[in-house]
Amino acid sequence: MKKIGLFYGSDTGTTEYVTELLLKKIKKKAHVTTYEIGEVGLLEFDDFDFLILGLSTWFDGDLQSDWEGFHDTFRRINFSGKKVAIYGVGDQIGYGEFFVDGIGILGRIVVENGGKIIGAWPTKGYDFESSVAEYLPGWFMGLAIDEDNQGEMTEPRISEWVKQIMEEFSPTNKKVAIF
Repeated sequence: MKKIGLFYGSDTGTTEYVTELLLKKIKKKAHVTTYEIGEVGLLEFDDFDFLILGLSTWFDGDLQSDWEGFHDTFRRINFSGKKVAIYGVGDQIGYGEFFVDGIGILGRIVVENGGKIIGAWPTKGYDFESSVAEYLPGWFMGLAIDEDNQGEMTEPRISEWVKQIMEEFSPTNKKVAIF
């Protein structure tokens, strides 16, 4: 069974809600240890080869407050040998020019520090202006959730993404990393 570390931050409870939905699906397939990012340091990341990161994006593309506070520490983590999946919560209508930017901000750090990003998600079905999370035209670096405008899509998207990342976390699956 895979040993996965899930690290998330939530200000209003939406990312926490999405995290709970993810955990219900993932725990059927793997052992997951969950951490709120505001309560960890560098060492917790060393315990896992498989990581899931969750956050929301605020205002003009800002990280969720706990992730913002952890940002300098996060930049020092060595992700070599780690596969990392990221999910983000955003508002594609109210903040369409910064939709789920947090995914892209964290994802680029992971790649710069030697990690492999998995869990690419299509942009089809979303209506946004731009996103740092869109690494190639038509693809986010991770799962984009918009509870404000597409809440009915949250659970189906999570179900599909969990199936996808569990396959991509497989040690024998070499072709899936997007970076």
